[in-house]
Amino acid sequence: MAVSVLIIYDNTGSMIEPLAQAVARGAEDVAGASVSLRRIEEAQPGDLVAADAIIMGCPNWSGITGRLKLWLDSLGDLWEERALLNKIGAAFTTSRSRSAGTEFTLLSLLHWMLAGGMLIAGLPWSPRMLTSGSYYGATACGSVQPEDLEQARALGRRVAEAALRQGHP
Repeated sequence: MAVSVLIIYDNTGSMIEPLAQAVARGAEDVAGASVSLRRIEEAQPGDLVAADAIIMGCPNWSGITGRLKLWLDSLGDLWEERALLNKIGAAFTTSRSRSAGTEFTLLSLLHWMLAGGMLIAGLPWSPRMLTSGSYYGATACGSVQPEDLEQARALGRRVAEAALRQGHP
């Protein structure tokens, strides 16, 4: 059985793209996972509907960017139609510092997914979290470090594996 993993992100700033690519590599590591990587300007609502799992990323701008918020707000029909129900979801973000609202940005993305009835996958604790990552998703603070890329890759793997266990499609 194959599953479709969509990684969608706002590429504002220079740090989010490497994290998005690492998330994609992690999902691609899972046999049976088909991965699509899209910037929000390339994505269509149908991409979310077609996916079995959605991993969303955004740089921290005191929460999600206005551009991503506007795009997500335009997708209200998806949750009303229950088109995202039971899909696996996860999030990743970047910020200038650990105290800049990183987890708030992750929680904002996860809140949107929960409103759509999605099932959320976070990152279980590991010693790597002493310097990188969050229970709520993959992060990079200040600059993207190798441990940040490994956390992002672990998130991609975890989501693809969860989608396979969930029995999607």
